[in-house]
Formats: sequence, structure tokens, C-alpha cells
Amino acid sequence: MGEMVNITINGVEMQASKNSLLIDKLLDENIHIPHFCYHQALGKDGNCRMCMVEIEGQKRPQIACDTPIKDGMIVRTKGKNIEKVRRDILELELINHPIDCPTCDQAGECKLQDYYMESGFYESRINTDSKNHARKRIDLGSNVMLDQERCVLCTRCVRFCANITKTHELGVINRADHSVIGTFPGRPLSNPYAMNVIDICPVGALTNKDFRFKQRVWFLESFDAICNGCSKACNIYVDHRKEKYKDDQIFRFRPRVNKAINGWFMCDEGRLSYKNESENRFETPLLNKIETSIDNTIANVFKELSTNSNILFVLSANLSYEEMLNVKNLASKLNAEVSGYSPDTFDKNFADDFLKTEDKTANRNSFKELEIDETKEHFEASLNSSSLIVIVENSYFNDNLKLLENKKVISLFSHNCSTINYSNIAIPVASFYEKSGTYINKDGIKQKVISKIDKNNPKETITTIIEHLKSMIEKGTL
Repeated sequence: MGEMVNITINGVEMQASKNSLLIDKLLDENIHIPHFCYHQALGKDGNCRMCMVEIEGQKRPQIACDTPIKDGMIVRTKGKNIEKVRRDILELELINHPIDCPTCDQAGECKLQDYYMESGFYESRINTDSKNHARKRIDLGSNVMLDQERCVLCTRCVRFCANITKTHELGVINRADHSVIGTFPGRPLSNPYAMNVIDICPVGALTNKDFRFKQRVWFLESFDAICNGCSKACNIYVDHRKEKYKDDQIFRFRPRVNKAINGWFMCDEGRLSYKNESENRFETPLLNKIETSIDNTIANVFKELSTNSNILFVLSANLSYEEMLNVKNLASKLNAEVSGYSPDTFDKNFADDFLKTEDKTANRNSFKELEIDETKEHFEASLNSSSLIVIVENSYFNDNLKLLENKKVISLFSHNCSTINYSNIAIPVASFYEKSGTYINKDGIKQKVISKIDKNNPKETITTIIEHLKSMIEKGTL
């Protein structure tokens, strides 16, 4: 942080970093300032002119996105004069806009809609027949749909592809009031982070083809979580809705700003992984491949744990810290071994130099903190000497079922897999986003997730099952 200076905004004295942008200070202080083209991850562009403010001593209004902070600066974002200036600029933005909010998928999350409602432009002074028309429903690629008529030419999407991904698929085509956003010939929007242009678009010009017309956003509820697609553990919003007589359903993931981890963005693979939550779910407990009740299943698990002396627990690196700790404590009571061996979760082809890492799990660092061995040597030695294997969400055996021959197998999974079919006892458990817990990303940053998913028939969490088993073992009875 540079030299701190004193400034006054709307009559309130405060400190700010000298020569930093005024708009950043306004945004950080949650002071309302309309803007389209500026984005903290993309920097200034100065083309929309919406962030006009009055600065004492200046002859005319200035744009906050290109105004460096100076000592003693007196700024006003409110007032009849400056609000009229911004209102006039907004009217120019609306000249060719279709004003189709009732049918726009961005309705409820659109800055133009918000500013439009604030301004009171309920009747246009422009003849609708004289508006310029452009192409609608253009599939740009990578699940991004473009409506050129709604675009305000903020160029955020162009700058994202130029400065962040450096793939340069988007550009401004034509001139003057016929200018539109588009792709270059033979170059569809195609990069691992392309869908971020949907989030940074301040209007309804770029929409999510995957989410398009699935839900109105005001019906959705959100909670803060992390992406479990890799060890970066990007911060996300989980947007979900529980409709009448239905289970709570996740409809999309969106990146949540965390400057220490993922900044403002996330990869497309992580964004679309919300589908995995509801697909191919493991629903009913199995005892020797026959459906049974959860109580009967846990009773039989207790019997197996009580009668076997050589036990190995094999854990997933996507379990929460609390789940790993509970399993470790249970294993300690049973004098059992615990392994975190999971080489199948590494993919060098997935990694890049931006957000994606080769470790496709969210919590491997908890193995280190809890001193859970994940080496091949420990795993193989423990496996060879064990008569009972308890597999907790670890996918390694799916392609290595021969390793389980002549072993008793208990498995706990949220989704169907081949290991379940090979298990003597299989218990369905809550999925990653249906449970709360703590996760430690690759940089050692701890993050707490509190799930708000509401299920009609909730699955048992791993923690609940383990706690139940510990209690039974301590009492030595069912």
C-alpha cells in the first residue's frame, strides 16, 4: 500500500492510497457509482462515461475510473447537477437498446436495468422505428450466447479475452452507432475461461447457454462455497432452488470474488460441474448387493468393524477436514490404518498458469495437517495386510477392482461407481455441496463451507455415520 492521503467523499472524510483510482475507493466503500466499462480485474477503459463525479476545483465532471486520488480531494457522487449528467449519458445508452427486460435472461442481475429504473426513463423520447437493429441469439461458442442489440459496448468481454486469457477471440465490429461485439471469422469463443464474459457483462448481451431460461434469478437462493474441481478451491456462489414437492436443486455456479485465491474468475469446467451433484446419485444402502435400510446397514458395519482386526480406511482428498479427523479418530479406536492414496486425481493436462491445478481435489492439504499418509508404499503395505477395506469417497479402486479380491469391502459414496457394486456393504452419503466443512487449498488457505441445500430425503453425512459408529464402539453395543 502506498502513501495514504485524506479525501472527502459526499461530506465524509476518509483515507485512501495516493494515486489509486477514485472508482476503486468508491467501490471498496460501497458508495454507489453507476458504471459499465470499468471492472477491477480489467482496469480502466473510460468509454461509458457513466461514473461521472464532481470534484471541487474542476471545471467539469470527471470520470472516477480515470481519476487518481490526491490529497485533500473533495468528491461528490450525489447532487442534482451530477445526477443529471449521468442521466443524460444513460439516455444515450438506451437509444438503441430494445428494453426487453421481461424476456431477458439477465433480468434481476442487470446493471442497465437497475440504472434505468433509478433514472425514471419509463417512456422513450426516441421513435422505436428509428432504432438500429442488430443480430440476436448468436452462439459465440463455449456456452455463451450474444444479443448484439442489448450490448452497451463496454468492451469488458473484449478486454477479458485480450488481457486475461490472451486468446483474442472477441472484437468490436463496424463503426459509430452500428458498432457491435463479435468473433473474428473462423475463431469461435473457445478458451477454458470463456464463460467468465457472462459474469462481467453488465447487461443482458452475453448470457449462459447452459442456464438460459432455466430459472428467474429472483427465485434462486445462494450460499458461499468453494469449487471442488481442483486444489485452487476457487470461491463460488451456489445458486439453488427448492421447488414445491421437489428436492433442492443446484442450477449454476458463479465465481465469488476472493483476491487471495481466484480473484474474480473461475474455469468453465468448474462452473459446469454443478451438474455432477444431481447426476448418477447413489440413493439406497446395499447389504451384499441387496437394498436395505440405513439402520440395518450401519449395524452390519459395526459388526464388521468389531470382528476384523486388520482394517484399512482409504479416504478421498475431497473430504472435509472434519470428516478426515473423524475417520482418523475412529481408526485410532480400531487400531486401523488410514491412507489418502489417490493418484487418479492428478491430471497434468488440466493444469495451467492461471487458476487450474493438476491436483483435481479440494482438500489434499488436510492430509498433511492431519498426518494422514498418502504414499504408495504405505497404501500397498496396509492393503496387503488388511482383511477389511473401508473406502470413503475414494475413486482409485474403480479402475483397480482386482486389488479388492479376497477382501471385505465397505464403501461410502455419494455417487454411483463400480466400487459400490464390488462392496459387501455400501452406504449413500451426502454430496460435497450438501454438507458443511472446512477445506485447505494448495496455498494453505482454510475455508469454511456452510451448505444451505434443503433435501426432502437428506442423505446421512459421513461425519454423522462415523460419530454413530464411534459411539457404538465405545459402548460395545448396537
